[in-house]
Amino acid sequence: MRGEYKTKTKEIVNNEIKEIKNGFTIKELKERLDKKNVKIGLTTLYRVLEDLESKEIVKKYYDDENIAHFKYLIDCQSESHFYLKCNRCNKIVHIDCDCINEFYSHVLKKHKFSIETSNLIIPGICNDCKSFIKL
Repeated sequence: MRGEYKTKTKEIVNNEIKEIKNGFTIKELKERLDKKNVKIGLTTLYRVLEDLESKEIVKKYYDDENIAHFKYLIDCQSESHFYLKCNRCNKIVHIDCDCINEFYSHVLKKHKFSIETSNLIIPGICNDCKSFIKL
């Protein structure tokens, strides 16, 4: 009985986070679920997201105020992928592109360092936020 609840809860959370296009906080996820009359406690949400993170279904990252955000990771088409994170709106964009392989090779060859490709997040400012910045 208890295992069913955990599985059902994980399924509900997993389905909900698939609908969220950008990153989200636990509070934002809880508010979305509450609006749908799905009652899942914060502690349970933390546990479910921790489990999903360990299975690389979600990615956890922190903003400048040290608030945890999560992003649902879509299935990658190749190992040549990375993420772009906007420092203003915290949006995370998945990039599936072979162009990064040259960088990975350079770092390995010249600096004797192997990059963990599944966790590479490059910070910057997205195009939507750029329009708000006065140069």
